[in-house]
Amino acid sequence: MSSSVKSPADKLSSNHQSGAVQMRIKNLTANYDRLSQTKSMVLVEPEQSLRPISRHRRNHSQHSIADISAGNHIATEKGEYLNKAKIADGGKKLRKNWTSTWVVLDGKKLLFYKESKQQALTNLKPGCKPESVDLCGAQIEWTSEKSSRKNVFQITTTSGSEFLLQSDKNATISEWYEAIKLEIESQSKGMGGKCLPSGICKSSSTEYVNRCGAESPPAKESKPEHRRSLIFKLNYSASDSDKNGVKNRLKKFISRRPSMKTLQEKGIIRDQVFGCRLATLCEREGSTVPKFVKQCLEAVEKRGLKADGIYRVSGNLAIIQKLRFLIDQEEKLNLDDSQWEDIHVVTGALKMFFRELPEPLFPYRFFELFVEAIKKRDYRQRVESMKKLIRQLPKPNHDTMRALFQHLQKVILHSSKNLMSTQGLGIVFGPTLLWPEVDSGNMAVNMVYQNQIVELILTEFTEIFGPDH
Repeated sequence: MSSSVKSPADKLSSNHQSGAVQMRIKNLTANYDRLSQTKSMVLVEPEQSLRPISRHRRNHSQHSIADISAGNHIATEKGEYLNKAKIADGGKKLRKNWTSTWVVLDGKKLLFYKESKQQALTNLKPGCKPESVDLCGAQIEWTSEKSSRKNVFQITTTSGSEFLLQSDKNATISEWYEAIKLEIESQSKGMGGKCLPSGICKSSSTEYVNRCGAESPPAKESKPEHRRSLIFKLNYSASDSDKNGVKNRLKKFISRRPSMKTLQEKGIIRDQVFGCRLATLCEREGSTVPKFVKQCLEAVEKRGLKADGIYRVSGNLAIIQKLRFLIDQEEKLNLDDSQWEDIHVVTGALKMFFRELPEPLFPYRFFELFVEAIKKRDYRQRVESMKKLIRQLPKPNHDTMRALFQHLQKVILHSSKNLMSTQGLGIVFGPTLLWPEVDSGNMAVNMVYQNQIVELILTEFTEIFGPDH
């Protein structure tokens, strides 16, 4: 026979050697599998039989959370990146801050790693301890109120801490929700009762047993920190009652406050000039024209009729506000003082007085009537309508309007020096003296009519108000 043909004895020897090599490879693979199980994401229950480990490399890296939710605890389970936000710590609310975190479900605990993915898996760095969340007695629920993001669920622990977990992938976050929920339920069933805030679980008997099965003191001898959740609930209820008490005290305080009239009678609050109703101000001063208006008109006629752009040029707003403050404090005012030497400050304060009237010099109920009058095509009808309406105005409005327009007549007489014509004064005082109570959106149209009304009164002053007495 040829030397290439082996005898049966040689074949048997060769097969025996090949089998020994395969056995050694199998033992090495088994040792690798046992080492990989030490990095398990989920702890295998001792009562459950170990699932056969696949030898295929792909199966070692593609286990998903779905296997846990189906009740299959995978020994080589890995974590995953999720968005996490801690919104409460020990019952104290925290500012929500979303961070991308490597989350690992490790039996009764949920671990949050700050390290990179590789460091989180190997956990080789000393001192890099993950944040641990005890799932015993925890509650889990979907929430849409705590965040505007989608796919968010909340975990509330017995120690009063609250976490939000989120992922843009609906399937991913659903698998994590089911896995954590299953772990919480399995712990509750496995310990024979619900987990207490301190991590002590109640069995079917009257005794308390901790997670390791050791006996613990009776509940009545337990320390206060063993009932944190109860304490937090009491604190919340107490804070609610405190809030109600504060509200009740505030209501009583407000109801006992003296009225505005009483404060004014005692001199604690004084009536202001700016922002006061014209009729009220005139009644208080015993006149039909406010004292401040008279003082401003006299000051302008004394030293400002020839000022360039009088009433058109704006004064220093800070000084105008200072003048307003002095008037409201009812302090003695001398407009001839050097601090008011800029006549544009005086004219600016006068215009501000008219703009801040609660009801304009032309009362609201007359606004549409004046507009209809200025719309008339016949000029004489316009003048007569305007004259009739002005005579119907309240006495303070009529007399103040007469004093102002009579003063403006003097300004027009010096138009060659101050460059202020009838049209220019109409543009300045139109929106200052009359405006509608409700803005209908025709601001530009109303402004045209406002200017024309002032111009017509200035032009026909003697006809409308009569000769000067």
